[in-house]
Amino acid sequence: MKGPRVLFYVQHLLGIGHLARASRIATALADDGFAVTMVSGGVPAQGFPGPGVETIELPPVAAADQGFSDLTDLSGRPVDDAFKARRRDLLVRALHDIRPAIVIIEAYPFGRRQMRFELLPLLEAVAVMAPRPALVTSVRDILQERVKPGRNEETLDILNRQFDLVMAHGDPQFATLADTFPLASSIRAEIAYTGMVAGPRPAPSPEAYDVIVSAGGGAAGRLLVEAAVGASALVSPGKRWCLITGPNLPAADFEAAVASAPTGLDIFRFRKDFPSLLAAAQLSISQSGYNTVCDVLQAGCRAIYVPFAAGGETEQTVRAERLARLRLSVAIAEKQLTPVRLAAEIERQLGLPKPASHALDLDGARKSASILRRLVG
Repeated sequence: MKGPRVLFYVQHLLGIGHLARASRIATALADDGFAVTMVSGGVPAQGFPGPGVETIELPPVAAADQGFSDLTDLSGRPVDDAFKARRRDLLVRALHDIRPAIVIIEAYPFGRRQMRFELLPLLEAVAVMAPRPALVTSVRDILQERVKPGRNEETLDILNRQFDLVMAHGDPQFATLADTFPLASSIRAEIAYTGMVAGPRPAPSPEAYDVIVSAGGGAAGRLLVEAAVGASALVSPGKRWCLITGPNLPAADFEAAVASAPTGLDIFRFRKDFPSLLAAAQLSISQSGYNTVCDVLQAGCRAIYVPFAAGGETEQTVRAERLARLRLSVAIAEKQLTPVRLAAEIERQLGLPKPASHALDLDGARKSASILRRLVG
C-alpha cells in the first residue's frame, strides 16, 4: 500500500522551471513511497511531472507578458471570474478527494500572488480539515526581491498563520532565505534547507557538441537565441554548436533562427537528453534559471550565464553573480548582450581550464523526501 498522500500544487506561468523543479521533487517523493498527486495549472509540458506521479490538470493559464501581472488562457484571452472560479472549485475538490497528509504549495506565499483567487480558498479548506494536513511551501533558494511596500509583511503573515514548514531548495552555504527575504528571522514555521534540486549526474552523450546554448522554456529567450546565432558565425570555425530554443519560443523567432543559422549550428526546440549533452560539452551558454544552473553544475562544464532581467526580475542576476564570485562561471547582463560581446567571451572561455570542482549540495530532491518523512512521523 502506498505511503502518505501528498497534494503538490505548482503553477508555471512563463518558462517551465517551476514545473521542472517540482517534478523532480515529486518523483523523489514517489520513489520514497509517498502517494503523490501533482495539481498543475500551466501550459502542459511533455515529460512532466514524470513516472509514479498522478496528475490533475487545471484549465491552463499563462502570463500575459514578462511582468507576470495578468493571466491569459491558451488562446491569449484574459481569464475572467468564471474561469477563475472553475479552477478554484477543481482545486478545492481535489483536496477533499485526495485527503492528503501533506499539502505542498510551490512558491506561494513568497510568489504566485496572481493565483490568490484559488490559493486562499485552498488554504481555508486545509485549515478546517480533520485531520488537518501539514502545509508546506516549496521555494527556490533565491527569491524575487520585493519593492512594493507591505509585500514582505503580507508573506510573513500568511506563513506564520498557516504554514508548518518552509522547504528552501538550496545550499545555505550558497544562499539563505535571509539573503533575499529580509523578514526571514521572523518566520515561525520550520525552515529546512534541502540542497539544490538537481537531476542525477548524467553520462556524457555520444553526440558531442562543443558549445551548448539553451534558452530554458524559450518564452523569454529571444535575445539569447539571436545573440547565439550571430556569435556562432564569429567564433573560430571547427566547433559544433547545439542551440536549444525551448518549446515556448514564438514560432516566428524559431524560424528566423533556423533560417540564419550558419554551418555547424544545429537548432532544436527541445532535447530530452540536455543534461547528457552538457556533460559532453566544453561550454554551456544559458540564462541562469535554477534548473539550468543545477544541470550545468552537475555536468561540470564551463558556463556563460545571461540572466533574465526583464520586468524587474532579480533572481537570475543574483544567482549568476554568486556563481561568478565562486569562479564557476561568468555572467553577461542582457543589456550588454550582443553577438560580438558573446563571441569574444566564448573564445576566452574555451581557452581556459574547466572550472574547479565545487562543494554545493545538489541532492535536494532526495533530501526533500527525507524532510517530509520526518514531518509526518
